[in-house]
Amino acid sequence: MKIGIIGAGAVGVGICNYLLTLGSISELVLLDRDIARAEGEVFDFRHTAALTFTKNTHITPSDDYMDVLGADIVVITAGAQIKEGQNRSDLADVNSKIGVDIARQVERVAPNAVLIIVSNPCDIVAHSIITNTGFIPERVISAGCVVDTARLMTIVAERVNLDPKNVFGYVLGEHGSRCFAPKSLISIAGQPADYYCDANHLSRIDAEELLESVKQAGYEIFRRKHNTTHGIAASVFRIIQAIVINERSVLPVGTFLQGEYGIHNVVMSLPVIVGQQGIEKILIHPFTEEENATMLAIAQDMHENMLLVAKNTGLAM
Repeated sequence: MKIGIIGAGAVGVGICNYLLTLGSISELVLLDRDIARAEGEVFDFRHTAALTFTKNTHITPSDDYMDVLGADIVVITAGAQIKEGQNRSDLADVNSKIGVDIARQVERVAPNAVLIIVSNPCDIVAHSIITNTGFIPERVISAGCVVDTARLMTIVAERVNLDPKNVFGYVLGEHGSRCFAPKSLISIAGQPADYYCDANHLSRIDAEELLESVKQAGYEIFRRKHNTTHGIAASVFRIIQAIVINERSVLPVGTFLQGEYGIHNVVMSLPVIVGQQGIEKILIHPFTEEENATMLAIAQDMHENMLLVAKNTGLAM
């Protein structure tokens, strides 16, 4: 299995770290237009091979897309970085153009790769790549709301004093301000959230307050360290693992909708089966009427944003 990471920033390097210490791949390419930076990171990583009892993955620094030749998975993290006072939408035009340019270069050397899009706003960048390259929608995955879902699980777990892996739920919609957390899908230790809280004399989970806490979690991290790294790197690694071992896991990644839930031509996070070929199936959940209305409103907002990006950049919609 060969994986290319485009962008040697904090998130790209964080993903490399997970792949080298926990992954099971034969070849890893870290590509950045600043070759010295990529080389520095790779040389540093190579010294860990003598200290960790993991597979000895061959890692290569590069600024040449030919080194990504035949890659099975390519992760795109490169792009303009969000600054204080901005939101993800402020980066939509510039990072959509960057993302499409990168994807076109990857397409020349690895046309059958599964792409994982991390550059913000990842859903819009993924949409731009799907509509402006030859990559089929099932093989272009926005990192989407996997990290937001991890935050939800952690916040609920802290409130009920359990391991986060005993909490189940999803954050869906856009990775950003336009997301929602269906309470109908939140459970604790296999029990409906309200039932668990009542049975254990705990305050019930307020879905709106929980969603706001999830949204604020990323802002609070950014306010303190001016980036978010560990959670997003771990979430991308989670997606990669599902592909590498054909896990067929259900993950809330951003996917291109073509009629599911009555939504067309929008990339947004929904529960999907992720396996060796990328997105294998979009699951249809019996959302409540209110949840369905929220989802449709998010889809409309995202469609309008994509129209604006297409108008500003000249990219196809």
